Amino acid sequence: MISLSVNLNKIALIRNSRGGGEPSVIDAAKLCLAAGCQGITVHPRPDQRHIRPGDVLDLKKLLSRRRGLRKTRLELNVEGRPTADFMALVEEVGPDQITLVPDSAGQLTSNHGWDFKTGADELQRVIPRLKRTGARIALFADPDPRTIVMARALGANRVELYTGPYAEAFKRGNPRSALRNLVQSAKAAAAAGLGLNAGHDLTVDNLPALVGLPGLAEVSIGHHLIVRALEVGLERSVLDYRKALGHKL
Repeated sequence: MISLSVNLNKIALIRNSRGGGEPSVIDAAKLCLAAGCQGITVHPRPDQRHIRPGDVLDLKKLLSRRRGLRKTRLELNVEGRPTADFMALVEEVGPDQITLVPDSAGQLTSNHGWDFKTGADELQRVIPRLKRTGARIALFADPDPRTIVMARALGANRVELYTGPYAEAFKRGNPRSALRNLVQSAKAAAAAGLGLNAGHDLTVDNLPALVGLPGLAEVSIGHHLIVRALEVGLERSVLDYRKALGHKL
């Protein structure tokens, strides 16, 4: 079964726009877990415009309490650029998975993967340190089967394929080439001994075609899942995405 990890950044963004504690990130996580998602993803950014360090700590506590109540494993995935603050946070929290992204400080969203050549020094410096937390390390990667194998030599356990180009091609009505590139990248990752995640702009419409990606273990979805929740409710939105992944409900 492909795991669904729900990204709660947008919940925190709404909360921060008004101040106070509503909507609650923790209450949103509880609703998502009640609907059967397998994990929660957060991406704390340097400007703290959405997820804050306290949220990450609270989510870790919540998932730790809930694990005894579920047969399937619940995971906390923390994404971010490995800045000093990010490193200190994940070392304190000890998430199940750390997904490293090459975002600049003010970047609106993660819209490209690592350049594994120019980023090699940085990644080789931080990955061994992060592995000492016990976390699985994933690297956000462009779907390029020629370069994706380099993530293994850098010490990563998985790659997360950036699915933005596929989502755009799907909207245009011609996703075949982008989908073929994802399949080739997935095969290259598997051949290199890398686990596979995917994420960015995935919807209930474009997600089913990715279910057959070789070795796909997890998708993390935030923006479009929350947008759908505005129409149908958060629990229903999670269930719809689980259905799109082929989960038995």
